Amino acid sequence: MSKDIKITKGMDIKLVGAAEQNTSKAALSNVYAINLSDFHGITPKMLVKEGGEVKVGEALFYNKNKEDMLFVSPVSGELVEIERGARRRILKLKILADKEQESLANVILDVEKASKDDVKAYLLKTGCWPFIIQRPYSIIADPDDNPKAIFISGYATAPLVADLDYVLQGKEKELQAAITALGKLTPGKVHVSVGKSSKSPLAGLTGIELHKVSGPHPAGLVGTHINKIDPINKGEVVWTVSPQDLVIIGEALLTGKYNPQRIIALVGSSVKKPQYYTTKIGTEIATFLYASGVNEENFRVINGDVLTGSKSRQDGYLGHYNNTVTCIPEGDDYEFFGWNKPVFNKISATRALTFSWLQPNKKYDLDTNTNGEHRAFVVTGMYEEVFPMDIFPLQLLKACMIQDLDEMEQLGLYEVAPEDFALTEFVCVSKQPHQKIIREGLDLLQKEIG
Repeated sequence: MSKDIKITKGMDIKLVGAAEQNTSKAALSNVYAINLSDFHGITPKMLVKEGGEVKVGEALFYNKNKEDMLFVSPVSGELVEIERGARRRILKLKILADKEQESLANVILDVEKASKDDVKAYLLKTGCWPFIIQRPYSIIADPDDNPKAIFISGYATAPLVADLDYVLQGKEKELQAAITALGKLTPGKVHVSVGKSSKSPLAGLTGIELHKVSGPHPAGLVGTHINKIDPINKGEVVWTVSPQDLVIIGEALLTGKYNPQRIIALVGSSVKKPQYYTTKIGTEIATFLYASGVNEENFRVINGDVLTGSKSRQDGYLGHYNNTVTCIPEGDDYEFFGWNKPVFNKISATRALTFSWLQPNKKYDLDTNTNGEHRAFVVTGMYEEVFPMDIFPLQLLKACMIQDLDEMEQLGLYEVAPEDFALTEFVCVSKQPHQKIIREGLDLLQKEIG
């Protein structure tokens, strides 16, 4: 029996350019890349030298602090470039793909009979472990931890994000294998959340605690579910996994092979034909971007959704955790006296000179313009209107900015991730970088307290 969660605080941002439920196969990429910024807090130690040959699923590097945590290649081919930054820090790995792909074969694990240690060792060896994210700190999970629960959100509410009910169709076997394996890693429950009226493949799985969620964004964020179901206290750890990563984990368990395939949504008003594409982690975005056509020359490619994604070049690469690529107009032009006249074509959480509240179902064609400049915090009460957690968002942000560790702990920093503050950042009249502030606060808390 499911347990319902109804979210009342939040805000749905309705944008033009949602993907049609039509899936095409993206062109094969010549070069695939692994961006080290996707793995926050990881210090890589290379196992393959530049010019070395690798197979799909073969380890490229390991985590310096956890040597059994391997990061593997999404394709077979030659490691043609190790891009480095200041102090020779590794930034990106580029692999020239072979025409014929060859996968590293692992011994298939019998999930039903496997022990906790067997599952953990298998996920580490096959390169699937980095898909497991822990809270607090929003980093790759520590294999030595004992999480009190595991949370999976199958309800996507961010603007234009990929429809999980659609992309998970036909993946029941892989999902069940992954859920069975993950259930052995925690003494607690595996909490799975789906939309109240959805027909998600996740809802029919065994070994889960099912929750049906309704409400505006951020109702679909896993942090919202944790807060409502089993909040994190100091000293506790919770793990999270995204549904499409569950499919990769499940396939590795069933076949012994690492298959980093993704069904991604190419969306946004700058795309002529928004739709879904089958591709791989690390592929060149250009392999599917221009297949759909673009409406203008001056647009921004966002690796992810418009609230939490990162700016990418048009010849950039798909992020390790992303299943959405968004293209919207670049907001580098300004309206004369735009601050002093009624606004009908933009979304706002306030009714001052804006009228989006009169048309709640209207879809908007927004650009990247922030419509204002960075300034000191203005206390408006708007954050609390869109923030559904039992946490004071403004006070927590200020505690992070002044690096008050005691306040950060007491105000609930252990429980949040940067994505939980994406919506408050969107409605912020002060144009403060909320996600960056929370990320820096989490890093400081981990460094000082651990």
